[in-house]
Amino acid sequence: QVQLVESGGGLVQAGGSLRLSCEISGRTMSSFAMGWFRQAPGKELEVVAGIDWIGSKTAYADSVKGRFTISRDNAKNTLYLRMNSLKPEDTAVYYCAAKLYGDTYSQRDQYDYWGQGTQVTVSS
Repeated sequence: QVQLVESGGGLVQAGGSLRLSCEISGRTMSSFAMGWFRQAPGKELEVVAGIDWIGSKTAYADSVKGRFTISRDNAKNTLYLRMNSLKPEDTAVYYCAAKLYGDTYSQRDQYDYWGQGTQVTVSS
């Protein structure tokens, strides 16, 4: 059974940095494309970043490009999202998602597995 667990969220001041982690259990991470999504209060789920199963391609939402970096450590079965220059509008619950042998995707229903989310709050 595949399980994803996010961690690393918290409260940070604008301009600060956080690194989110997503640990995968039940199957080796090397078979999965991975993605990060977020949902802000009163807003719908939006894609943040994705990385294909090979790890050769990444994609980012325009709102985070140049500030966020998605990466993976297959040996540790862990996905990361490094967030720099954080803004109050980055405040949201962040979710990781996985799809076997996938690419980078922008829609929730394109992924097979989801974590429970971790809260990121950026103060002004």
